Amino acid sequence: MQELKIKTKKKEEIVDITAEIEKIVKKSKVNEGLCIVYVPHATAAVTINENADPCVCLDFLEALSDIIPEGKWRHDRIDRNAAAHIKAALIGPSVSIPIKNNSLALGTWQGIMFCEFDGPRERKIFVEIVKNEK
Repeated sequence: MQELKIKTKKKEEIVDITAEIEKIVKKSKVNEGLCIVYVPHATAAVTINENADPCVCLDFLEALSDIIPEGKWRHDRIDRNAAAHIKAALIGPSVSIPIKNNSLALGTWQGIMFCEFDGPRERKIFVEIVKNEK
């Protein structure tokens, strides 16, 4: 298992981590298998979405904020980040991407996106490569 560290700069942001994950896949020399990307945080998540137009990420964050507004949740009495917990739980802590020909089998417009909902912080991302045994 590989561990990446990422420093976010804003309270909420989406960071394209595709290139870093692809480097780990290449280094593994696994021709066919599965790449699992996991975020061990309760206020961050990971997803796959378009990475060609940065407006997609902004729209994504705006839509989540419309659905899950800040400041109205019981947990806010403790540390004012309840919306971040809810957003992270809805998006999820992991994604799995097939590996084909020692490369991530992503679609043309797809990228792996780290979602920060309670930054800025230094975060960990775990990457596990599983080789197909045929």
